[in-house]
Amino acid sequence: MNAPHCHALYSVAQVRAMDRRAIEELGIPGYELMRRAAAAAFASLRRHWPQVQRIAVYCGPGNNGGDGYLLALLAHEAGLAVEAHALAEPTGKGDAASARAACERAGVPVHRWEETSSLPEADVHVDALYGTGLDRPPQPVAAALIERLNRSGKPTLALDVPSGLNADTGHCPGVAIRASLTVSFIASKRGLHTGQANAHTGRIELATLGLPESVWQEAPDARLLEAATLPPRPRDAHKGRNGHVLAVGGDHGTAGAIRLCGEAALRGGAGLVSVATRAEHLFALNAARPELMAHEVGGPQALAPLLERATVLAVGPGLGQGAWGHALWLTALDSPLPLVLDADGLNLLAAEPRRFDRARQVVLTPHPGEAARLLGCAVADIERDRFAAARSLARRFDAVAVLKGAGSLIADPHGRLDVCPWGNPGMASGGMGDLLTGVIAALLAQGCSARDAACLGVGLHARAGDHAARKGERGLIASDLLSPLRRLLNGLDA
Repeated sequence: MNAPHCHALYSVAQVRAMDRRAIEELGIPGYELMRRAAAAAFASLRRHWPQVQRIAVYCGPGNNGGDGYLLALLAHEAGLAVEAHALAEPTGKGDAASARAACERAGVPVHRWEETSSLPEADVHVDALYGTGLDRPPQPVAAALIERLNRSGKPTLALDVPSGLNADTGHCPGVAIRASLTVSFIASKRGLHTGQANAHTGRIELATLGLPESVWQEAPDARLLEAATLPPRPRDAHKGRNGHVLAVGGDHGTAGAIRLCGEAALRGGAGLVSVATRAEHLFALNAARPELMAHEVGGPQALAPLLERATVLAVGPGLGQGAWGHALWLTALDSPLPLVLDADGLNLLAAEPRRFDRARQVVLTPHPGEAARLLGCAVADIERDRFAAARSLARRFDAVAVLKGAGSLIADPHGRLDVCPWGNPGMASGGMGDLLTGVIAALLAQGCSARDAACLGVGLHARAGDHAARKGERGLIASDLLSPLRRLLNGLDA
């Protein structure tokens, strides 16, 4: 998305208010907005599929359907073979009805879509069924059409929102269009960028419809992260200025988790990284990564002197929930040091909840299962509204919360929320969370606030995953991210 406001994300209610403002305060007729939306979407269609000759447009009864009728009209005027299919008649005598009438007057065939109808031959299908107006599963006839479009093997252009996708939350309560391209109108809807949305939107483009800046009066509900890194180090830098991360974890059989965390902290720029772990892991850690200062820690007394030398804690990878892990967890949480809490560190927090001192820099990094345990609900509740879940986590624990997954969310206790636009399915493999914990801890150690460390760390981690996936997503492993992570942190890759 290269349009103004493309990093600002809004709720559906906010976008509807913008639409009303344009009509009522700026005097732009609703039909004119519909015409501009159709023109923008048709321009995108021609740009992405310049050889297209035949299109089919599927129109619902509301204004999204009106956008579709006017796009069909433009395609007809451009000499393309086009037909429209109406899921239902436009409601009332409003703009959508006017758009359909204009379409028919121009000679575009409009057919009533029935459950027994056959998909027409088309190079591109255009979804104009529901737009932002759906927060329930599609009706059976629409659901059957959506499933057939998804199986057609032909590209689909979604107008504003892929039908069936909740534009506020990114949740699909039923079947939803799997678009190749989504052209979103006026402002970016927050739900297009997280959770299930990532499997349905395809490429996203924003068309602001030539509206003046006065339309965007409200602060956005959330923002997309932008690519960023740390400034160059001063020429007289030394390791003491870049912090000392203490990674705590690695119970019996889980040396890999704490090693990944520690190595990510090193690659993330921490000046020193110590590892507090089981004695059985020391030889392997020293042999594989001698830059990590590995220490045998049998309990809280052995951890105390390491805490005195550390500036940041990373707690949880491979920690376990037994007596050993629990004792170290309690000791770490009682420390005033900045803290990143992950994995079993979060599961222990769910069992023994506590609010953190807001002055302490704390970052929690749960995946949806851990988030559900922390909030005392089902995973389905988390995924139904990831925005609400992330904000609830941040408020409940007075900490910055990173809700991981497709379109990771970063929320702080004040309600500010950022969305990560990078990452790929290859990153759904073991060890990725351990890596993220180490990266965020390293950024805290170098002086970032909890929110800045979380935003920058999530972004760097996801972008490194995308670089690593250039060799293929399947088979991607966590340690593949370490090399591109270092390059990105130093501004050597875009």
